[in-house]
Order: sequence, then C-alpha cells, then structure tokens
Amino acid sequence: MLMKSLILACLAALPPASGLPQEAIATRTAEAVTTARGLENAAEVVRAAVADGLIPGAVLLVGRGDEILLEETFGERAPGVPMTADTVFDMASVTKSVATGGSILKLIEEGKLRLTDRVDAILPDLVPADFGGAATPVTVEHLLLHTSGLAPASAVSDFEGHDNAVDGAIRTFTARPLRSVPGAAFAYSDLGFITLGKIVERVSGQPLDVFTREKVLLPLGMTSSSFGPLDEERLARTASTEPGTPLGVVHDPRSRAASGVTGHAGLFSTARDLGRFCALLSGATATDSSALEASTVALMTKARFVPSPKRDVEKVAASSNHADHGTARALALDVQTGYSSPRGSLFPRFRSFGHTGFTGPCFWIDARTDVWYVLMASRLQGGKNPSLSPLRRATADAVASATDVHAPRLAPAVQTGIDVLETEDCARLAGKRLGLITNVTGKTASGKRTIDVLHESKNANLVRIFSPEHGLFGKLEGKVGNATDEATELPVFSLYGETRKPTPEMLEGLDALLFDIQDVGVRYYTYPSTLGLAMEACAAAGVEVIVLDRPNPITGRRVSGPLTDADRLSFIGWRPMPLTHGMTIGELGKMFNAEWGGIGAELTVVPMEGWSRGMWYEETGVPWINPSPNMRNPTQAVLYPCIGLLEGANLSVGRGTDEPFELFGAPWIDGKKLADALRAEALPGVEFTPIVFTPDAAKFIGEECGGVHITVVDRDAFAPVAAGMAILWHLNDLFGQDFNAARGDSRLLSARTFEDLMGAGHWREIPPAWMDDVDGFLHLRAPYLLYK
Repeated sequence: MLMKSLILACLAALPPASGLPQEAIATRTAEAVTTARGLENAAEVVRAAVADGLIPGAVLLVGRGDEILLEETFGERAPGVPMTADTVFDMASVTKSVATGGSILKLIEEGKLRLTDRVDAILPDLVPADFGGAATPVTVEHLLLHTSGLAPASAVSDFEGHDNAVDGAIRTFTARPLRSVPGAAFAYSDLGFITLGKIVERVSGQPLDVFTREKVLLPLGMTSSSFGPLDEERLARTASTEPGTPLGVVHDPRSRAASGVTGHAGLFSTARDLGRFCALLSGATATDSSALEASTVALMTKARFVPSPKRDVEKVAASSNHADHGTARALALDVQTGYSSPRGSLFPRFRSFGHTGFTGPCFWIDARTDVWYVLMASRLQGGKNPSLSPLRRATADAVASATDVHAPRLAPAVQTGIDVLETEDCARLAGKRLGLITNVTGKTASGKRTIDVLHESKNANLVRIFSPEHGLFGKLEGKVGNATDEATELPVFSLYGETRKPTPEMLEGLDALLFDIQDVGVRYYTYPSTLGLAMEACAAAGVEVIVLDRPNPITGRRVSGPLTDADRLSFIGWRPMPLTHGMTIGELGKMFNAEWGGIGAELTVVPMEGWSRGMWYEETGVPWINPSPNMRNPTQAVLYPCIGLLEGANLSVGRGTDEPFELFGAPWIDGKKLADALRAEALPGVEFTPIVFTPDAAKFIGEECGGVHITVVDRDAFAPVAAGMAILWHLNDLFGQDFNAARGDSRLLSARTFEDLMGAGHWREIPPAWMDDVDGFLHLRAPYLLYK
C-alpha cells in the first residue's frame, strides 16, 4: 500500500472534469503537506481496521474544497485482488444524497419543482388524494427530510407482480396508514426516497438514471458513477459484496426487484467520484455551476431541525456522542441523528453533514472549513456484516484533528476580569476584607472558581459569599436560602430569598464587595439588577464595589427594543433600558453608578483583555457555563430577547424540555399554522418549524403542546426583538381567544409599544416611536463603554 499524500500522479490520471480541475490542485503548499502528514493518523485508523479483519479493504479520500489532501487504499476489493483507488462500490443509501437528492435539487433550481409541492399533486395516479391528510399533505420537503410519516421500508413483495415495479410498490405502500402526521417526527424512510425517485422521473420526463447521469454526474465529472448495469471495464474493478450477489448487482433487495434503479439505492461509484460531489457541496469555487448553483447547494445543505422520535433520541444517547441532543437533517443529507456516526465527535453539530450507505460507504463535510472525507468499504464481503460506526467515528475524529475542523474561527486569548486578577495574584485586593457575589459562572479560564482564587491567594481575604437568583450553582428555581460553601466553609448569603439587596449586617466588616457573574445581555435577565441593588447597599455602607467583567454573549453592538416604562421599573426591568443593551456587566455597573440619579458607590471595574464589541460568545474562547438552569448554550442567549418576550404570557417557552428558549408553544396552538404564518414573514436569519412537545416543568406540565421551534441560521442577520414582536402579533391574530394578550407585556414593559402592537393591522405597522429612545440610550451609554 502506498501513502499518496500528495497524489499528483493520481490527479494526472483523473479524467478531465469541471468538478476537480487539475490546474486548481497542481501545487501543494507546505501547510497542506503538513496537514497530509497529520492525516496519516486517519489512514492508520483504517489500516488497523483492515488488519484486524473488520473489513477486507477500503479507500480513504480526504479533501478541502476541490483540493485533495490524502488518498490511500487498504487491503482487498475482492479475495486476492488488491484494493485500488478506482474501485467501484455499491453506494446503497448514499444514492439518496447523490442521485436522488442531487436530481431533486436540480429540478428545484430549474423551477420545475418546489419543496412545498404536494406529492399527491405530482403523482395523482400513484398516491391517494390528500396523501397525509387534507390539513397536512405530504410534500417534497417531507420526503427529503424523512418526516413524511412513511414506514422505513416495506416487503419486497410490494414490488412484485406489477408491470412497473416502482409504480406498483408506491401504490401499495402509500395506501397504508402513515405512522405519524407529516412533519411531526423524523423517521428514516427508504420508501420516501423511492417516491422521490419517481417524482424525478415524472417531473423531468426522463428515467431517474438518465436524468441523474445527464444533470448531476456528468457535469461533475463523475464518469465512473451510474446505476446498473455496469459496463465490463467498471465491472472488472467493482468490489465484491456478500456471497451469492454477482458483481455490479445492487445489494438492496427492493432496488434489485425494480431492476436496480430506485431513489433509495442502486448507484455505483468510486471514492474519487464521490469526492467530486463533496467538493460541490463544500462550496468549492472551481466547481462547475452546471451541476448545482451555489444558491442551490446552500439550500440543500442548510441544517433543518426535525422533531425527534423517542427511538432516535435513544439511538443518539447510546452513541459515543451521548452528550448531543436534538435532531437535524438537510435535504437528502444527514446532520445530527442517530445515523451520524461519520460526524464523530469533532466535526461540528449542525454545521456539518453527510450520509452513510448500508454496504459500507460514507462521506462527511464541514461547511465552514470545506474539509470533507470519503470512506469506501464493502463490509458485506465474505458474508460479514460488522458495524462500521466505531470505524467511521474514529476516522472522522482523526480527519478533524488533522485539519482543525473543530477549531473555532477565532481563538483570541480573551481574559475575563478574574483571569486578569489572577495573573496579578490579586495584588490590588491586598489588606481588604472581601465579600463576593458569584455563582457557578464565576470561574477562570482554567476552570478554577473565583471563590477559590480569592480564598487561596495570599493577597486576598475572602470572608463572605453572596449568591444571586438560582443560587450558587445556578440550578435552583424560586426563592433561595442561605447556605455554606462546603469547600471553603464560608457562609453564602442569598440575594434571592428574604432580601434581594445585601443588608447592613451582611456587609458589616467588609472593605470591598466583588461581583463575578456571567450576564446574557438582555434587560429582563436579573443579574444586573442584583449588581445594581448591591451597589446601592454598598454606597450606603461605605463598601467598595469591584466588578470582574465578562463578555456580553450576544455582542456589544446589539441595542434594540423599547425602554422600560418609568413607572414599571422592577427586578426584571431595573432601569429604563432597551431589551438588548449591548453592554458588559462592568459597563452596566459604571452606568448604574452615574445615571438615573446616580448611586455614587466607590466602583472599580476590572476589564477584560482581548474582548471587542463585535465578538459573539463562541469567538471569545471563554468556556460556556450555564448561568441559569434554562440558559444552556450561547444559541439560547441569542434567542432569549425573542422567546423570552413571551415568558409572561400563557405559553411554554421550553422550560422542562431539552431546548428551553429555542421553542415555544401551548395546548391551544396549531404549530403548523403559526409556523407557516411566521415563515411567510421572511424574517432574516431565522427559520420556524412546527413542533409538538410535552414540558415536564413550569407551564403545561405533562400536557402536549403545539408550537414552533426557532432555528437561527444567521445570527448577524437575525433581529430577535423584531421576531419577538412578530410572534406576539401572530399569536394574538391567530389564537386571540386563547392567547392571554394582557400578559404579553410582562417582559416588554412598554405599554405604548404593546398597545400599538396588539392594535396594528400588521406588526410591521407599529409606529417606531421607541427608536428615538434607543438613539437616546446609545448616547447615554457612550461614556461608560470600555471596549471598541
């Protein structure tokens, strides 16, 4: 076996093709050579699998865009026949992505088909009228996402005894009751893609194999790929499968019963050809647009949330990616399901995609770095049928490690206030008796608690701890009592129990009170209120306040929404600020101290180093720690100004589910109706998907709720306050008899804005009176900003 990390000779052997032009990869840089050497670890993973007898042979191909980084062959393609790079494999379900998915997307690109087209309208002679139900007809999109409700498979006998095997099978299996309402649950289905294959034929006027070859395969230069029967030259280099199956005959029994041309299986291909398809989906600029245009590729590869059936959740939980939650697909592509073993643990969730085939092949692509890999194997050779999931995961992780797929776009050395203080060994605190307001988020970059940094420093004398809402560990709901920190045996006084402001007795004997808690940048999140009340108490007691600054997770540039009414200030609206203020907790402290009559406390802010106002949380390099029980990731912080607006109304905002603040609903909501209305608004950067869920905490415990899941696809374009306004208006418009509109203002806290919203003919007609207030706030905050 020859390690072909540079593979210039291999490239010279490739047929001329627009998909991977030779001139685009004629020169390898030193960086690429280093990467290829690192990829030897991936090759070693596959080599070991062959040596251990897991598979008889394989081909591994790794690329970035239209550049090949590594190609290596292992073992045999048939007993006594060495594996070669041009070996032809039965692609099984990879057919769904390449042939059927590619063809369907081409028809959409040509304007001949839409995702929302009803299947019964396209195939009226094959499927029942109102297939899926008059209210929820099965669409092309349902089939592509495996949410049609069709069963996973059917008996081979469904294909037998008909003049046309596929037509007869479709008539038979679509006449059976669906397993779920269309759109209600993800359930992987061969039958859905068999139907899609027929749709390609009906809409294009050509057989599936012919249309796929002319519109997808040949434009990409995939000249070794086709449905069967194979010509003699390709047949001679085809990998064997299980005993009794002739070379070049599709293994899948349903496809075989339909002469080997179906939408779910039947394609034969090589690693190099599949690499060309990966280059297309990665967005390689050198790829010929005659295959699929860039906008079509973006449509195909965009992750879409799909409701998870219980069995899929269990499959994900049982996998090595046990910490992952949520199910997502792209069009004819896997993203995050129980079938996602080729993602491994390092290719990112929801930003990478690919597919597997039962016979052994798989591919996976990272959308940000354009890195992809193809692993071709024939696991059925010799009658074996081993699971390839562990091999795929190990290969994926080795590829990701070698190519930095898992590295963040930016890896700045952002130091929070406590990191800065720790580097000084707390020198500025020498001689002071200290109190500390903190919770579980108060940690250094290395994960050490701020409590322990102060307790162990020779320059600090920590004598008292204070906890905010949700307690010291950020896990409690409701009132919180006083406690003791077990590690230091220091008392912990609750500021969300009998009092929300430190009492004179609590502050007695302190020289300074430090504050180190992660905020989320939204007005109704309560930690800034805790800071403000503590500053008032410290000003009265003559105690210095020291704020250890932390990032605003939703950047320092987002300032939007009406100001709190002056007569409605409260713990969730402590000062008249917009819904999103675009300030750090340290900057807020400076503003609290001077504005609105001023507090006049002795205030010191320990600024961060390396942070800038345009950074999203993931770009800071600061580890995410849940600041409260239902704020579990940065995406939920991005959505909080939108879905958090709904919290006071008679709705569930996802508390008691795996995705709080990413979905909302109620028993009286028709999720599809609401999602359709919101999608029609074409709000930037966000998608709406109907969902059914049952909360196990907070509102509607144990009750099935219809609702909407919100997916942020472009957080820079996403306008959360506008989206929240749109949701409130549509809830009142569609479900006014059930929606408690009077409670809908409990987070907005702007009577005029809410009255205008509820009385408007459309939410976009709201007079933008509060925009002047936002402009005024921008001027007000300017002197207190610490970062550019």
